[in-house]
Amino acid sequence: MPRLIKRYGSRKLYDTTDSRYVSLEEVAGFVRSGERVEVVENKTGQDVTAAVLTQIISEEGRNGRGLLSPGFLHDLLRVGERALKAGEKAVESGLTQARRGVDDLTTKAVDRIRPGGLVGEVRDEMDRLRARLDGLERSLSELDDDTKTSDQ
Repeated sequence: MPRLIKRYGSRKLYDTTDSRYVSLEEVAGFVRSGERVEVVENKTGQDVTAAVLTQIISEEGRNGRGLLSPGFLHDLLRVGERALKAGEKAVESGLTQARRGVDDLTTKAVDRIRPGGLVGEVRDEMDRLRARLDGLERSLSELDDDTKTSDQ
């Protein structure tokens, strides 16, 4: 679950997890430490996470700590939203394929334990073995009877 941060009209950011106001630098720190953040406008509940994260990148660039090269930023502006949407679709497609794979594995596993599946196959094999054992026991009994008759 992401860390919820509320942005007020005064542009102040309030971290609901720690119940305190935080700076853009602190929000950047949360993200860098691996946390997901969600920033919402306090009055409207509108998700403004992308705007705040973009503001963090912009501020760091102004302060000379920008991590994005001018070339990358130029490319990002050139391809713009098309590239981002294509990336989102690729991720969604990958997730869909992963879900299908998990569903297939689950279905196969369940099918193997259902009657007629692996358990059914094992039961059938046990029945065949019992029949063969019964046949062997009859053959042994007949041999035993023949041996007793010939000894007399």
